[in-house]
Amino acid sequence: MLMKKHVALIMAMIMMLTVGLGLAFNADSEIVVVSREEGSGTRGAFVEITGVEVDKVDNTTLDAEIQNATSQVLVSVAGNEVAIGYISLAALNETVKALKVDGFEANSENIIAGDYPVARPFNVVTKADADLSEAAADFLAFILSKEGQAVITENDAIAVDADAPAYEAKDVEGKVVVGGSTSVEPVMGKLAEAYKALNPKVEIEIQGGGSSTGVNQALEGTFDIGMASRNLKDSEVEKGAKNTVIAMDGIAVIVNPENTIEDVSLEQLRQIFTGEVKTWAELGK
Repeated sequence: MLMKKHVALIMAMIMMLTVGLGLAFNADSEIVVVSREEGSGTRGAFVEITGVEVDKVDNTTLDAEIQNATSQVLVSVAGNEVAIGYISLAALNETVKALKVDGFEANSENIIAGDYPVARPFNVVTKADADLSEAAADFLAFILSKEGQAVITENDAIAVDADAPAYEAKDVEGKVVVGGSTSVEPVMGKLAEAYKALNPKVEIEIQGGGSSTGVNQALEGTFDIGMASRNLKDSEVEKGAKNTVIAMDGIAVIVNPENTIEDVSLEQLRQIFTGEVKTWAELGK
C-alpha cells in the first residue's frame, strides 16, 4: 500500500514537471504572427512605420493569424507563448508583455520625446464640405478642450494640446453617431461618458468597424464623426475627408509573458511580419 502511494506521488511529480516544461518558452519554435485585418488603422500605421509596406504594398506574411479587433489580438497573444502582435498602447494590459523597440519602452514619455518609433495619431474624421450638427460640433469642441484632453491623458493616450481652452457647456440636445477605429474606441467611450455628464440631453452612440469604415461612413454621412488611428490616405482626402488629431498613441508590440525576448529593432519587426524570420532564435543570429 505504501509502495503504491510512493508510485502515485512520483507519477504526480512527473506530470507536474512535464506540464511545467511545456510552459517554458522555446525560442526554436516557429513564431506565430498575429496581425490586424486590412483596413485597420493600427495595421496601416504599423506596416508603414516598420517597413512591412513598400511602395504602398502591404507585405504582411500570408501565414499571419488575422484578428479583427484589438481585444482579439490581446486574447490571441495571451494564449500563445510564441505569438507576437501589435495593439494600441492605450489597450495594453497585464495579460501580455510589451517589447522595447530599438531600446525604448512603449510609454508616453518616450513617445512625446520622439524616442519610441512605433507611434501614430488618433484622428476624428468629418466631411470637409458638410456642417456638423450642433450636438456633434459641441462634442468635438469638448474633445479638443482642456477637459477633453484631460480625459485622454487619464486613459493612457497622449494629449495633443497642453494649452487647450476650457470647455463651455451649451444647452444642446440630439444624437451623435461616432464610429471607426477599435483603437480609438475605448478612449472615445470615456470622452462620451464625460461629455454626457455635462450634457445629459445628448445621446452618443459609438460603433467600431475599423479606421477605413470610420472614414468611409463619415463621408457617406452614416457617422457624424469617424475615428481613424492612422493618417488619411490621399484618396480619402480627395473624396472630402477631413481629419482632426485628438491624441497621439503608441503601438505596443506584444508577446506572451512567457517569452524571454525583451527588445526588438524595427528591422527585426519587418523581418518577422513579412515572414523572413521564422523563429525567435533567429533574432539573436
